[in-house]
Amino acid sequence: RRSSDLQSTCSATAATLAFPNYTPGGGAQIGNTAITVKCTKNTPFTVSLNPGSTTGDAFTQRLMASGANTLQYNLYTTAALATVFGDGTGSTGTVLGTGLGVATANTVQVFGQVPDNATNQAAVPGAYTDTITVTVTY
Repeated sequence: RRSSDLQSTCSATAATLAFPNYTPGGGAQIGNTAITVKCTKNTPFTVSLNPGSTTGDAFTQRLMASGANTLQYNLYTTAALATVFGDGTGSTGTVLGTGLGVATANTVQVFGQVPDNATNQAAVPGAYTDTITVTVTY
């Protein structure tokens, strides 16, 4: 007699979200990207994002850096930009899903915006980046 337990597993990969070039006074810039999640069949999972790696990053206002200079942006769970994509604390949201099998990917969309606000309009020209950590809990 043989027996075996099948363990749940999940993996994720994320693509870079590259915003269009931002011109101060030219309007907000919108972008989106996808996180691919592969989990064993019927495994429930939750995708969350951290605030970022730039000094001063917070869920309420993420920052991209170019040296010591920063540019404000944020990430959202839907194209309506209504709920900040975070870890479920405060007013941030996460995205839930159910595994389709490790050979079949679930796609979680991430929507972003660089607002055309007074702070960003005063930013120094340059190439700005930030690093976000994706966590899949299952």
